[in-house]
Amino acid sequence: MTGPEAGGVDPEAGAPDDTAGEPVGPSAWGVPVTESFGQVVLHPPVDRWLETVAACRDDGYVMAIDLTAVDYSAHPGRTDLPEGVQPERFEVVASLLSHATGDRVRLRTQVPESDPVVPSLFDLYPGTEAMEREAWDLLGVSFSGHPDHTRILMPEDWEGHPLRRDVAIGRIPVQFRDAPSTR
Repeated sequence: MTGPEAGGVDPEAGAPDDTAGEPVGPSAWGVPVTESFGQVVLHPPVDRWLETVAACRDDGYVMAIDLTAVDYSAHPGRTDLPEGVQPERFEVVASLLSHATGDRVRLRTQVPESDPVVPSLFDLYPGTEAMEREAWDLLGVSFSGHPDHTRILMPEDWEGHPLRRDVAIGRIPVQFRDAPSTR
């Protein structure tokens, strides 16, 4: 799939418009699809996350350029999802690139607070290893099947996940290993 209908930007169309919640029709991957800033956005449920990402890879999206997690607890009534997709506290977002066409596709899966676990993309895209560790370290979203589920930014003995919206804002002195004193 190429061109504006697949997420390519039509230079004749002018500036892209953010229509994040506007459906653009059935998805070739069998999940709800929207368009945002001229880019195709797929919305697989967590139980179809790995299958949908694998289908994208098989369709030529050979590079994972980004993977992150978002805590939407401050936005309980958000309306940026297509019909049939229930908003959850957490969302995992991955962006994939096709080198052959230059097209990008974004995938957004809703992750419940009660079970914040998503299948790891490491076996499909080894470059996601550090990105998944960061999402777990800072937000507490786990990736099942990840080869090294350890902290990547915070000290090993840190308790909690500092980018969660329910973490109190304030200054906490952090002593990194081998540091002579706190900052």
